[in-house]
Formats: sequence, structure tokens, C-alpha cells
Amino acid sequence: GKPMLQHIVERARGQGFRNFVFCVNYHAEMIQEFCGNGRQLGVSIEYVQENKPLGTAGALSLIEAKPHSNFIVSNGDVLTDIDYTELLNFLSLHDAKAVMAVKLHEWTNPFGVVEMSGLDITGFSEKPVLRSHVNAGVYALSPETLERVPSGEYCDMPDVFQTLAAEGERIVAYPMYEPWLDVGRPDDLKAARSEARQANNL
Repeated sequence: GKPMLQHIVERARGQGFRNFVFCVNYHAEMIQEFCGNGRQLGVSIEYVQENKPLGTAGALSLIEAKPHSNFIVSNGDVLTDIDYTELLNFLSLHDAKAVMAVKLHEWTNPFGVVEMSGLDITGFSEKPVLRSHVNAGVYALSPETLERVPSGEYCDMPDVFQTLAAEGERIVAYPMYEPWLDVGRPDDLKAARSEARQANNL
């Protein structure tokens, strides 16, 4: 199978993206050796090396040539069919400073739940489904968001969003319906591998 990053780059290239910055810490040499400067993938890749883990946003403070227009940030271990161009359009459409792709996550409680008020039983629900939106690890950002990333300090993307919100800036969620797997999670990695096997067997 293809390495994850190659998938991400090829999908983005198909949507017209040409310039990539890889923030590397873990497996840095392996990634640089495999992807190089991006020429064989038809794109341009630059590297930013973290000397210590800086979180999902912190490494952005190390980028020298800051983007002048809206841009996409994706976690390297997220496999999805999301349309990055649509995400950028969504940012402009809603006149927001930052967009976070969110995925509806449903979890079924495997038990019969007893509803209580103090010790009094008020009702029962059989295996209720909890619905919540989870951060999909893909973002569209305006160049100004980089000013909210502290230089060389650990910072996760939700921290940047919270800072923007505290300043009264508009931040919006992009509800995505495309398939999404967080390969950083063992269960999703298993699912991705079995999907890849099925695809290869067709």
C-alpha cells in the first residue's frame, strides 16, 4: 500500500495544490528519504524539523515563508476523501478566520441506562446512542491564524481556535460526510488495512 503522506499529497495535487510544507519530528529521515523535494510526486515539498514535539499547531510557527493566502493544514495520520478546495471555499463563504472539519461520531452505549434523580429512578433507555462532533484533524486557515501560534512552544490546533474565539474572531465547523479514518488510532488502522486489502482484491 501507499504511505499515508503520499495519499494526502496525491489527493491535494489532484485538487490543484502544489506547495507543501511537512512538519516532521517522528520518522523525519524516513519521510524525507521517501518524499524528497516532491518532484517525483509532481509537487514542491519543504520540511520543517521540530526538535521537540510542538503539537498539531506549534510546528507552524517554524515555517519561514509564511503563507499569504488561505491554506490547509492536515494531520499526517488522517485518511479522508475530503475536498480541500471546498474547505477553503467554506472559509471564505462564512467570512471566518479558521475552519475545522468535524465528523459526526456515534457511539452506542452497550448497556441499558438507568436514569436517576438522586436515588429515584426516573426512566430507562435501552442502549442509547450518543452523537457528538469530533475534530477530524483537517483545517482551513487564514494567514492571520499563524500569529496566534506561540513561537517554538507546544500548541495544539484547538488551542489556536480557542484563542481566536476569545478574540471574538469567527471560527466555524465544516461538517464532513466523506469517509474518514484516524490511522493514529489502532482500531481505525485495522479498518484502513482491511479496506486496502479489499480494494486490492477487486
